[in-house]
Amino acid sequence: MKHIGIVGTGAWATTLGILLARTGHETVLWSRSEARAAELIRARINERSVPGVQFPASMSVSASLHESFSESELVIVAVPSVSVRQNLKDVCHALSSVTSIVCATKGIEIESGKRMSEVISEELPEFCVDNIGVLSGPNLAPEIAAGKISSATLAFPNSNVSESVQSILSSDVFRVYRSQDVKGVELGGALKNIVAIGAGFIDGAGLGANIKAAYVTRGLYEITRLGIAMGANGDTFAGLSGMGDLIVTCYSTLSRNYRLGFGLASGKDLQSVVAELGQTVEGAPTSQAAVRLAQQLDIDMPITNATHAVLFEGASPRDVVNDLMVRTLQPESKLQAI
Repeated sequence: MKHIGIVGTGAWATTLGILLARTGHETVLWSRSEARAAELIRARINERSVPGVQFPASMSVSASLHESFSESELVIVAVPSVSVRQNLKDVCHALSSVTSIVCATKGIEIESGKRMSEVISEELPEFCVDNIGVLSGPNLAPEIAAGKISSATLAFPNSNVSESVQSILSSDVFRVYRSQDVKGVELGGALKNIVAIGAGFIDGAGLGANIKAAYVTRGLYEITRLGIAMGANGDTFAGLSGMGDLIVTCYSTLSRNYRLGFGLASGKDLQSVVAELGQTVEGAPTSQAAVRLAQQLDIDMPITNATHAVLFEGASPRDVVNDLMVRTLQPESKLQAI
């Protein structure tokens, strides 16, 4: 049994806490809010984010840094990407016993364009970069919290660390594969959310299954091109953290990013849909970061640009999809031509 501290109390943080507690580990969710921690302690359920699922006996919640992390060998960061840096500033001095950190957040920092593991490394400069990893894959929190089987990819720079953490996270309902391509695993998980918003556009506008399949396929090409330009291994995007995560996020109504796109195509505005969802939708801020990165690296990303245009420039979902259809004709075979 391991003591695992988890930064966050949202849907994914709570789900990971439940999953790991069920397999025999002692998990503690750390909350920045004492009131929120007290609420979850009393209820023993996170009705806001993971309704209907009771906390296992070996799972607790605390606003105390000492209670959350003093005995933790492993810490998992599972907060929205926009708050990762501040959360790390808050907890950095309490991680003296920690040997490994896993980032389960799927996003890119808007201002800097940095991946979440890079943000963690910056905020914990004395922590060995080999011991900072990422977890990503086709992981819809409601299904995992309900006990349904799933799988994911865990990436660390050091294979020995990856094997050790893999054995902690894996169970008979959560199969974890390992990789050393931290960039690829992280970028696949972050960028696919942008494509999922567009998949919601297509379904919400009633454009059909054929164009949705084409759109998702071209979206994978687009993700892969940017990933390669940023130093990732292109093969990683054909795995769980790339194609796997992309498929489930684009086709499941449990996906918040898909539901955001669907709502916008149904005539609602961004603020209204986000308010209805009541949780973070990572694809929106990630599209802002991705547009900047594509410009800096001179990578053509029409799907990302189209999604950004709907979210932040007032464009119509149906119009941007139609515009994608009349772009200059290209060969399909090469990643260089999208």
